[in-house]
Amino acid sequence: MKIGVVIFPGANCDADALYAVERIGAEPVELWHAEPDLKGVDAVILPGGFSYGDYLRPGAIARFSKVMRPLEEFARGGGPTLGVCNGFQVLTEARLLPGALLQNMSLRFVCRTVPVRVEHPDTPWSGACVPGEILHLPVAHNEGNYFAAEETIAQLEDEGRVIFRYLENPNGSRNDIAGICNAERNVVGMMPHPERVSDPLLGSEEGLKVLRSVLEFAGAKVH
Repeated sequence: MKIGVVIFPGANCDADALYAVERIGAEPVELWHAEPDLKGVDAVILPGGFSYGDYLRPGAIARFSKVMRPLEEFARGGGPTLGVCNGFQVLTEARLLPGALLQNMSLRFVCRTVPVRVEHPDTPWSGACVPGEILHLPVAHNEGNYFAAEETIAQLEDEGRVIFRYLENPNGSRNDIAGICNAERNVVGMMPHPERVSDPLLGSEEGLKVLRSVLEFAGAKVH
């Protein structure tokens, strides 16, 4: 399986994501922001960082990168797409996911490991988990406070589209939301970083469960 990792100027988690893809036994593929080509990948990860320096607002400029045109078609066509941290912000700017990521309630950058509960394992990026499973994942963001209109939050909850939920909310996110999916469930955005806990040398490899999920999803589709 080939998993593409988009590389934006200002990204700082692309190398971590590529390494994590190797760790799960998939083939990592670099996708350059200025090239409108997904190179035939089977899944896409938009990594964390500060794409385009977070000018205007996080993800606002990256959303117009040339690579986003085929990526949006891929996602809207059912392709497994994961946005992590800044990648989540890019997905909301591209309207592939609802809502927005606002500044943390503390008005400070937050960087620590937090417990996150898996609410629904029926997406390509959570299928290797079980409902209620708790993962300890690092967060590192200044704008991770998930916000949406009341009716949107209610819809996300009613449709089971809150995929990951904080047990210790680090940013003020509505309903302790750490990650959501689209209506078709193939696009997932999450603020915690699974790729940063992908090797025992890093202290944990719990994050690999999120990434291994897409392998199980691909296998299920084949069979």
